[in-house]
Formats: sequence, C-alpha cells, structure tokens
Amino acid sequence: MELLYLLEQNPAFLIGSTFVLGLMIGSFLNVVIYRLPVMMDREWQAQCREYLDKPAVEEAPFSLSQPASRCPHCDHKIRFYENIPLLSYLWLRGKCASCQAAISIRYPLVELLTGILSAVVVWHFGYTPQAAAALLLTWVLITLSMIDVDHQLLPDSITLPFMWLGLALSLFPVFADMRAGLIGAIAGYLSLWSVYQLFKLVTGKEGMGFGDFKLLALLGAWMGWQALPMIVLLSSAVGAVLGIGMIAIQGRDRAQTIPFGPYLAIAGWIALLWGDRISGAYLRWSGMSG
Repeated sequence: MELLYLLEQNPAFLIGSTFVLGLMIGSFLNVVIYRLPVMMDREWQAQCREYLDKPAVEEAPFSLSQPASRCPHCDHKIRFYENIPLLSYLWLRGKCASCQAAISIRYPLVELLTGILSAVVVWHFGYTPQAAAALLLTWVLITLSMIDVDHQLLPDSITLPFMWLGLALSLFPVFADMRAGLIGAIAGYLSLWSVYQLFKLVTGKEGMGFGDFKLLALLGAWMGWQALPMIVLLSSAVGAVLGIGMIAIQGRDRAQTIPFGPYLAIAGWIALLWGDRISGAYLRWSGMSG
C-alpha cells in the first residue's frame, strides 16, 4: 500500500520507478526483437517441409525463453549479473566477459530508449489507466519498429492481438470510444491498402507491405479514426527527415527499400501523447492565417 501511495502521490518516484521498469522491459524487448523472427522463420520452414511432404528436421528448442542467452562468438552462457539492463554493458565495457568480443551497442540503446520513453509516458499521463495502456503500446511500437528495421517485417503475432486489444480498450473507453476505434481500425487498414493498390497499378511495384496496413489499423483502433490523418502526415514528415538524413550521412542508395513501420510507430506515439495539442495548435494557426 505504501508503494502504491508513493507512485500515486510522488511524481518523481513514479517517473524514476517507471524508468527502471522500462530498462528491464527493454532487455526483454531485445530478446523478442532477435528471437521472434527466427521463430517465425523456423515455423515457416517446418510448414514448407510438411506441405512438400519432406521429413521433419530435429532442432534444439528455440523460443523466447529457451535457450538461455549466450555469447554468439564463444557460446559463453550469460550470467544474471552480466545481464543487468544498461549497467552490465557499462561494467563489461561493451565486451563479452569470456572472449572479450564486442557486444552490440544496440542492446543498451534499446534498453535506454525504452526506459526514457516509458518515463515520458508516465510524466505525461500520471498515475492513470491511460499511462498503463500507453506504456504497453509504447513497448509494442518499439518492438515492431526494430523488427521492421532488421527484417522489413511487422509480425501478425504482434499487430493483430494488439489491434484487438485496442478495440477492447475502446469499450471503456481509454483513448477512444468504440465507434471511433472500430472506424479507426477499418479506415487505418483500408487507407494504406488503397494507396498500395493505386501505387501498384501505376508503377507495377509494391510500395509497402501488408504489415503497414495492420499497424495503422492497430493505431486507429487505439486512438480512433480522428488521429489517422495526423499519424499519416507525421509519419510522412518523419520518413522524409530520416530518409534524407540517412542518404546524406550514410550515403544510402535512394532506390533501397526503407521500412515504413518505424515512421508509423513514431508518428503514432507522438499522436498518442501530444495529438490534441498539435491539432489545437494547427487550428489556432489556421484560424489566425484565415
């Protein structure tokens, strides 16, 4: 009870506690980001062998919990004190405790990002049901973004359940009412699907994947159809800025495919926290301009 009282009455304690929680969740997200695509690939290969009537291949168990985390270079089993979010990376100086091979800096960066964004969420919403729901959505968007960056894939096993969860939350409602959430899910999917079909008709190429449609449907279910125009506009702006930046800094080929999922996720997160303020500022500006 004292802990709940502190969380509710002490904003600094709430934000700090959520930051630490975010670091721990970020460590788990690293596992999901790496392992889920591998699990999906194994399942796909097994289904292909079954369809082609080929014998099954015996493989060691591989899931989010098995096997235990190991160094990919020397197979050293990572001990619990070597897996403390952020701190272990700093303590080990970014190297394996056994073979001294470099540990990718992306792992602590994902942990730090998750901690910071989680803290921002509770700073914005406070000790409310909206904060709990927004935290969950934030962690989902981070996971989807990183998987899309790595594999240009937005897994149905994440997008579809959380789209349904968004619709379930609209029954209460948390961020949008049921009508707005349902229309948002439908309009989110069909809007990008229509753009995809038109682009394919004109160019003969596929401009985006079906996972993008489902991600926008997810965001529409959570925030309602009213948020969709802002999300699409923000995602285009974020995509333009980051795309130009990657071309300028990294020399990325303009013809190289860039996943759209992270841009939708960033835009959706911004709209979730500050959508009302952005809309209000735009209406005031347009009124003054008129």
